Amino acid sequence: MRIVLCYPVEERHVVQIQAAAPEWEVVNAGQERIDELLPTADIFIGHAKVPVNWDRVLESGRLKWIQSSAAGLDHCLVPGVIQSDILVSSASGLFAPQVAEQTFSLLFGLLRKAPLFFRAEQRRDFIRLPTDDLRGRTVGIVGMGGNGRMLARMLKPWDIKLVATDHFPVDPPAELDELWPADRLDDLLSVSDIVLLTLPLNVHTHGLFDENRLSQMRQGAFLINVARGSVVAESALVGALASGQLAGAGLDVTEVEPLSPDSLLWDDPKVMISPHVGAQSSRRVDDTTDFACVNLKRYLSGELPYNRVDKVLGFPHPSVVWRSATK
Repeated sequence: MRIVLCYPVEERHVVQIQAAAPEWEVVNAGQERIDELLPTADIFIGHAKVPVNWDRVLESGRLKWIQSSAAGLDHCLVPGVIQSDILVSSASGLFAPQVAEQTFSLLFGLLRKAPLFFRAEQRRDFIRLPTDDLRGRTVGIVGMGGNGRMLARMLKPWDIKLVATDHFPVDPPAELDELWPADRLDDLLSVSDIVLLTLPLNVHTHGLFDENRLSQMRQGAFLINVARGSVVAESALVGALASGQLAGAGLDVTEVEPLSPDSLLWDDPKVMISPHVGAQSSRRVDDTTDFACVNLKRYLSGELPYNRVDKVLGFPHPSVVWRSATK
């Protein structure tokens, strides 16, 4: 019985996982050997960032459970895995505080005109420019998983109105003024001065923010994407910024990563870009290992793990999400 790891663990993390499953063999494949060793795994913990031959994994018939070290699951939810009996659980909500902090850095950078002031600083040009405010605005959150809920909690003290949409509009956090079903997205866009994207990537959300959808946003609104890059069509975003439909965009993710050096987004002073670092944390590997061990003990005792995913939707139902990280 073998557990294969593929995230940046140290020896102490391997020891911790071994202690949670003393009768199992624990192998740290790393990115270098994951394609070779994944077909030998009964349990996979991690995130393969290199190409994996999933057909070979499925043909081996061994893999029973994937515990992703990421919230996004496009790295493993290939058609064969979706159609199989393999259990999949995610790290949804585990890094919600860090994603919220990254969202704040992009949002306040745009509101307080950080890109323009940075450019002026580079020129040694001490110039005052108009800035915007968060207080008194309406903020819309698209996707109320762990990241969306943490954002609602951290934003509410700023004296704003908070509205949100979600595929499962249930159990609304107290901080929200309104929680609507996903099919009311255009209603959210029509009333929001700031739109925060924290929704998963799946067949329903790929390219969701195209030219038509961006045109539904309020004139002069801000868009912040800390979800997945492919949720927003880059060409449509460039057009919405150029026309003035959007006052600014903060992007921790882009449609193609890394973002092409030729992208018009780089030079736009209304855009702030960070290189998909929203979930980074000095404790990321420690927290991932702690959570993996919680789920591992549940799995080995016959319980279902937290954050088990609806493989068609690509994310867990709110009733099974581990809330410790977002409370």
